[in-house]
Amino acid sequence: MAAQYEDRYWTSSDGLTLHYRNYPGPEGGKKLPVLCLHGLTRNARDFAGLAEDLSATRRVIVAEMRGRGLSAYAPNSETYSPATYVADVEKLLEEEGIDRFCAIGTSMGGLMTMLMAQARPGRMAAVVMNDIGPEVEPVGLGRISAYVGQGRSYPTWVHAARGLEAVHAPAFPDYDLDQWLEMAKRTMVVSQNGRITFDYDMAIAEPFGKPGNAAPPNLWLAFEALAGVPMLLVRGELSDLLTAETVKRMGVRNPAMRTVTVPRVGHAPTLDEPEVRAAIHALLDGVE
Repeated sequence: MAAQYEDRYWTSSDGLTLHYRNYPGPEGGKKLPVLCLHGLTRNARDFAGLAEDLSATRRVIVAEMRGRGLSAYAPNSETYSPATYVADVEKLLEEEGIDRFCAIGTSMGGLMTMLMAQARPGRMAAVVMNDIGPEVEPVGLGRISAYVGQGRSYPTWVHAARGLEAVHAPAFPDYDLDQWLEMAKRTMVVSQNGRITFDYDMAIAEPFGKPGNAAPPNLWLAFEALAGVPMLLVRGELSDLLTAETVKRMGVRNPAMRTVTVPRVGHAPTLDEPEVRAAIHALLDGVE
């Protein structure tokens, strides 16, 4: 089956050519578009199944941040920061003439969603936050810091899958080889020398550990900009980045939030889980 998306590009304010997948949706469709924002080491392939599903009724844009996938790598690693990613995406939205939309953000993409809402409240009609909140647990950040930017490569896809399993098995204890292979093909590519490598610039690790970069400060204020916005919070039961206590506090701040907890999964759910997919449809079905 042919891909249901178009590869498109936009240019950042500092001159980088950035990539996004455009799922055009039905011809003449009037529903608000969906903007998908991926996690730190991920790319547009993370949303392949979900985006195709949602594009049956509305346009879906899956942006790839600088340094990932088909987007250009930044010559200055200091620009690998949530604030810069937000500025990049804002330029895309401006070029596309999109002033109201639904947002789906996984991990870092959820942080970006909160920052975008804080900068311009009222333009998000619905939000899906995937395993992230305004309090990000240090233990989870430490775990990510231990593997991001390591630059490992593998001779075969099975070796790559086993490499992922060695690092991420605590978050996905029930995964079999096929699922690890699927994760590998979402996160890695075959390099010019024939080895399989991660599909991101290893330099993203350089600013990650600096204070205020991985998790910007005062995120509760950013989260409050989404008060009253219909929201679905997806949490992995085994998550070390988002605690159940933080989820409760988020629900108090936004009574319009519904939560789905994915059992036996850590950071982060794929959004392809049946219960999650059903909840996303229920959320978006209420948004024109």
